[in-house]
Amino acid sequence: MKEPQAPQHPVVLRRHGDERVDEYYWLRERDNPAVLQYLEEENAYFRDQMEPLASLVDSLYQDLVHRIPAADQEVPVRRGPYFYYRKMMPGQQYPIWCRRRAERREALPTAPEEVLLDVNQLAKGHPYFAVMGVRMSPDHTRLVYLENRDGTDRCTLKGKTLTTGEPLPLHLENVYLTSSVEWDASGHYLFYLTVDATQRPFQLWRHSVGMETADTLIYEETDPTFSLRLRKSQDGHYLFLASENKTHDEIRYLSAQDPLGDWQIFIPRSEHVQYVLEHWQGQWVWLTNHEAPNFRLMRGDGPDHADPLVPYEPSKTFERLFPFADALVIQGREEGLTQVWIYREGEFRRLAWHEDLYTVKVVIGQDYDAQSVLIEYESFLTPRKVYHVPLSGGPPVMIHEAPWPTGYDPTFYRQERQWVTAADGTRIPVSLVYRADRLVRPAPLWLYGYGSYGISIDPAFEPSRLVLLDRGILFAVAHVRGGGEMGRSWYEHGKFLEKAHTFDDFIAVAKAFIERGDTTPDRLAAQGRSAGGLLMGAVANRAPELFRVISAGVPFVDVVTTMLDPSIPLTTLEWDEWGDPRQPEYYFYMKSYSPYDNVTAQAYPHLFVYAGLNDPRVGYWEPAKWVSRLRRLKTDDHVVVLRTHMGAGHGGSSGRYDHLRETAEEYAFMLHHLGVDET
Repeated sequence: MKEPQAPQHPVVLRRHGDERVDEYYWLRERDNPAVLQYLEEENAYFRDQMEPLASLVDSLYQDLVHRIPAADQEVPVRRGPYFYYRKMMPGQQYPIWCRRRAERREALPTAPEEVLLDVNQLAKGHPYFAVMGVRMSPDHTRLVYLENRDGTDRCTLKGKTLTTGEPLPLHLENVYLTSSVEWDASGHYLFYLTVDATQRPFQLWRHSVGMETADTLIYEETDPTFSLRLRKSQDGHYLFLASENKTHDEIRYLSAQDPLGDWQIFIPRSEHVQYVLEHWQGQWVWLTNHEAPNFRLMRGDGPDHADPLVPYEPSKTFERLFPFADALVIQGREEGLTQVWIYREGEFRRLAWHEDLYTVKVVIGQDYDAQSVLIEYESFLTPRKVYHVPLSGGPPVMIHEAPWPTGYDPTFYRQERQWVTAADGTRIPVSLVYRADRLVRPAPLWLYGYGSYGISIDPAFEPSRLVLLDRGILFAVAHVRGGGEMGRSWYEHGKFLEKAHTFDDFIAVAKAFIERGDTTPDRLAAQGRSAGGLLMGAVANRAPELFRVISAGVPFVDVVTTMLDPSIPLTTLEWDEWGDPRQPEYYFYMKSYSPYDNVTAQAYPHLFVYAGLNDPRVGYWEPAKWVSRLRRLKTDDHVVVLRTHMGAGHGGSSGRYDHLRETAEEYAFMLHHLGVDET
């Protein structure tokens, strides 16, 4: 089948005395039948190109299914008289929310299980279906949840009575998909966030459960560069409404016992000041970057009557607070890895772990009165474990372990941390994982990168990755600037007018692997999605000769045009990440790296590109335009495919087996072009 080529309808875009000609600007017209026809043609071409790889796709899919545990269960977390958890059952696409009533954890095996929400039943008849934001009423008799059927950020708030199984008279639309719903202390009121036309959470509402009165608008965030986030304090005493962007915060609080009261501002918004608020032992505790880039821990009756709880150390980055009755748990980073500290009675200690590379985090939703904290642990080699850590001291005790993939033996595999020096002398951390008895250098190497929003790509156990490692792939993560692996400054030096560091770091890592003899350009693959897709587009323009094949998922590649259009979801919220191109300095800097604006007549690697028609974060037209321009200008005969999910958004299919099929297709394309066959 001949590759599709979208018709050209040039539009001249002018700004700051500069002109950009966009011949595919029309592809953003979602309701235009010609646009949908073009996307379907691309999907047909994708299927045509994948047809010769059908047996490889099937083999990979079966291998993935074999590796993913058929049944799995989260560790039960105590809340009041119940232990709550989610589980996956064999052959099912979606999770099931459950609980057991027990006095102590040891009694759980004999306690009756109560199914609260079976998403498999709710999803019947829906090609896409997701449930999130499940919240239990304070008396544990009702729950509410968010339902999504299209992959956008707009959800419907629904609920049910657990004693009868009957639905609550609740159907609230346009609710944001995360951190958007909380109960008051009485269970008579629900607070929730709704989104505007750009899917920005901007309004806080109060709903009287079971009453036919109109909902009350509590607050509206009028600054389009800010979004709202709603949560409850760990002790349940307060509701917090955060107005936030990438550089500063403002948090309002309300006693959960006084749902009709007035919300109060804790610290008014101030440029470049961010903070995280909690309540502990009758006082406020908070993390703030004021005069402390990696955040200091404060405690007091208010911002004007407070002191540091522990001395500020720049080597430690504090990110989250978890107050318990007798201790304060802090989650953050040190030495390039996630860490957990416990503060109790003036003693401040960091938990120690047994591997050189790992990820640890506090389990969400634990009781404030718990005498121990549950900590999740995993690494590239170790499936998820949950440890019971006494807050009064003592070693962690493992109480839960995820099922091991069939046939998995960790002694065959290795993980390493290496360092690569970037062009400006900065040392870039790189994580590697591989199967020692299958690795032959120069090896086919799969290099992953992200590098935006301060998000860290930490060592995690991925059963799906085993199908690559078992085929001799050397898998590596380049922890490039723009992420948060090395603290706040790592993020600051990979954004705004220093964004190019992200791309240069990734290229430096790729070159280092080649120079060391670990791989060759013909055996080097790169992968990134969303903002990581921007990274893929930039390195494809800047150093295409280094890579054989690139996967760019839902890639943010039309940076300038999108950041100039405030009608597009999330644009105004992103100015504090990329800069505001209405200012000439940011406009021309963005233009210098925007993948779409820098496609040139040169040879490119093979490209696997995927998008979601309903994606509110990266419009489907960005990858569609990029692929069209690449096809027209590139000088090679390499394959470029575009797969658009016509019924989903940013994350692809909602069902786990559907998602595995999509993963198998991506793997098959990449492995085929790396020359890796089944043996």
